[in-house]
Amino acid sequence: MKPEFYIARRFAFKQRSTSKPTFIVLVAVAGIAVGTAALILTLSIVNGFARSVENKLISFSAHLQIRYPDEQLFQERRTDFSKVVSHTNIANASPFLEKSFVIRSRNKGVGDTWLSKPVRIKGVNEESRKAFLKKFLRMGNSVPIQSDEGIALYAGQTLAENLNLSIGQKVMLVSLNVDPSGKKLIANQKNIVDLLSSLDLESGVIRGIYDTGLQEGFDDYIVLADLKELQQRFNPMMISGYDANVYKLDQLGFTVREVTDALGIPYYGYTVFDRYANLFEWLKLQKNITPLLIVTITIVAVFNIISTLLVLIIEKTREIGMLSALGLEPGKLSSIFMAQAFLISLSGIAVGNIMALFLSLFEMRYHLITLPEKSYFINYVPLLINPMDYVLVSLAVMVLTLLFAFIPARIAASLKPGTALGT
Repeated sequence: MKPEFYIARRFAFKQRSTSKPTFIVLVAVAGIAVGTAALILTLSIVNGFARSVENKLISFSAHLQIRYPDEQLFQERRTDFSKVVSHTNIANASPFLEKSFVIRSRNKGVGDTWLSKPVRIKGVNEESRKAFLKKFLRMGNSVPIQSDEGIALYAGQTLAENLNLSIGQKVMLVSLNVDPSGKKLIANQKNIVDLLSSLDLESGVIRGIYDTGLQEGFDDYIVLADLKELQQRFNPMMISGYDANVYKLDQLGFTVREVTDALGIPYYGYTVFDRYANLFEWLKLQKNITPLLIVTITIVAVFNIISTLLVLIIEKTREIGMLSALGLEPGKLSSIFMAQAFLISLSGIAVGNIMALFLSLFEMRYHLITLPEKSYFINYVPLLINPMDYVLVSLAVMVLTLLFAFIPARIAASLKPGTALGT
């Protein structure tokens, strides 16, 4: 062991006077540990929150979608589908059909009235439906019961609460074939016969209720159905587009362009980040605050180590003078206190990493910290344990600690033997 490290360890962790410098060192270690743990937990929460919301959004619309302009329906073709799935970055793909309706349900609890709400029914194949319902189904069965009562529907929890929907309940689906917005109907059609003839009326049965936590525009708006059943009732052999997931998310933009180029005009595509840009901007804003928190906590840790070393210099003034009188060079004196800073920092970083890992695993297991789901889309604090976060935070704290420890180390090296021995 080098003499500088031996002396530094003795100075830092051995009680040599009645003023107990060891206690001061423990306080410094605790400060660095808390700061390190706070930094790691901040990154884990921000990354975990972004990952959770991103996964829920992808569950609705996949990584990318391929459509016709103006949401026009088009015929499903095997050649087009093969061009989509043949791309090297496409993990899986499936067709879907979307239609807008007004869903009406009888509210027997309040004067036998009717409740209505606009929804979008999305027909997907059996594999996609089962994968989605496996994660989010709260009531009902993921395998719909085939019957003549109506289309098997899976409604969101928020929609079910707004319309008092229950499993097995029949609902009415109303769609305007001529003009979904109803403007042309109001302007040109003048009698009740024209009104009724322009409506698509269909019955549906609630077979399940799902809950993703994404309430506005999702759980209160999207209703899942079987693709083939929806096609048979409304648009045989027609689809709205293709959902696709990729292997490498960082190449998503290139993949969309290459797939649409292979399909040709009039196909176009967009990513989940394009479709829900406002939500991802909100997530980005959450991440933008993280550097400010990191800088704040790091400054606290830096001043903590500086103040600790200054106190140790005051406590060890006589020892410093004695070492200088024995011929120890100022550069080596400085190295002693730099070594002290390294040992204190290393101890604090190790304890901080252990604290962060323990608290993360504990919270992931028991979910003690809850959140209002309507505001945050999730009902508990999500955490993502990323080893790189631990490594980067540890290195950053170590480098900054040693950088700012240079100031008190130079102060110790500049003390004159006569002055130090005379104190």
